[in-house]
Amino acid sequence: MKLLRMDSSARHKSVSRQLTEAFVTAWKIQCPDGEILERDVAASVIPPISDEWVVAARTPPGKCTPAEREALSLSDQLIEELETADVILIGAPMYNFTISAPLKAWIDQIVRLGKTVEYGPQGRKGLLQGKKVVVLTSRGGTYPDGSSQTKLDYQASYLRVILDFIGLTDVTFIHAENQLRPDQAEVLRNEAIWKINEFVLTWMAIGEQTVQ
Repeated sequence: MKLLRMDSSARHKSVSRQLTEAFVTAWKIQCPDGEILERDVAASVIPPISDEWVVAARTPPGKCTPAEREALSLSDQLIEELETADVILIGAPMYNFTISAPLKAWIDQIVRLGKTVEYGPQGRKGLLQGKKVVVLTSRGGTYPDGSSQTKLDYQASYLRVILDFIGLTDVTFIHAENQLRPDQAEVLRNEAIWKINEFVLTWMAIGEQTVQ
C-alpha cells in the first residue's frame, strides 16, 4: 500500500506538519511494508497556471509541441503521484479562513480535463476514484457546523468540493482547532493526534478484514 504525504505549511515546525508526522508514525506501525512518498508543496516551486499551461492542457496529447509538453510536465508528475497512491494525506493549515497558496497552486496543477476529470453523456466524472483521503488541518479558531462561525470555513468546504470534483469522495477530516488560544492549543493538538492514531488503527483493521 502506498501513502502520499503532502505538507503545505510555510512553517517548518507547524501544527499541520506535526499532525502529518503523527499520521506517518502510526502508519508505519500498522503498515511496515508500505511505501511513503512525500510531497512538500510549500518547499517546492509550483508555478501558477499560465496561458501556456492552459493552451497545452487543451491540446490533444499527440499534438503537443515540446514547449507545451514541458509546460505540463510538473502537472503530469503531480497527477502520477496521485494515481499511484492508495492513501492521500494532506496537511492543511488554515490561512485567512482558507487553504495556503502552495496548496491551491498544487490543486490548480492536478485538476485537469482528461486526466483527473472528464465530461461525457452522463455529465462530469472524477477519474481519481477508489482512494482514501485524510485531511489534517490546523486552525486558529473553531468552526462547528451550525454555528455563526461555520460560514467562515472556506478551508474544509472548498477541499471537500474540489476533491469530490476529481473523484476523491472518501475523505476524512481531523482538525486541530483553537491553535491561537494558549489555554487550549496544546490540549486540542494532542486530541487531534489521538484521533489520528485511533483512525489509523481502526481503518487499517477494517482494511485487513476486507482483504481476508
